[in-house]
Amino acid sequence: MPGASVAEDLVDTVLVASRALVAVAARSLAVAADEVTLPQYRALVVLAAEGPLGTADLAAGLGVNPSTATRMCDRLVRKGLVRRHRQPGDRRMVRIALTSAGRDLVAEVTARRRAELARLLASLPPEQHEPVVAAFRAFAAAAGETPRAGEALGWAGP
Repeated sequence: MPGASVAEDLVDTVLVASRALVAVAARSLAVAADEVTLPQYRALVVLAAEGPLGTADLAAGLGVNPSTATRMCDRLVRKGLVRRHRQPGDRRMVRIALTSAGRDLVAEVTARRRAELARLLASLPPEQHEPVVAAFRAFAAAAGETPRAGEALGWAGP
């Protein structure tokens, strides 16, 4: 971009890449559009990555109020994608976990996302693979995303 500073060029480039990544995510989720909304899918991914959680922990992972997470879970329970269960030692403590249908949905959407990303990345010349990996790792670190269980799901955290 003529006259743009390096910082502006960096931001503009990441915005374009972000738009492309959001499009990939949206297309991969389209298969589940009749079953879940994007926020509901995010909840399923957090549960897939973290395992069973209390409502407050799920809400924190999604960056929403606990009442919002409770309503979301009500809908996901009705759809058969999550279940609630009480802890044996403390019946007041309710945990939310994926059902097999919820796990299958996350796996299907993830597989579609991975396939599309693989197709897009295959068009990069091999000598650009390592620099792209390094750039995305640096970006993820700057965003506070660290490798953890469920990372391969394609969306960990809020």
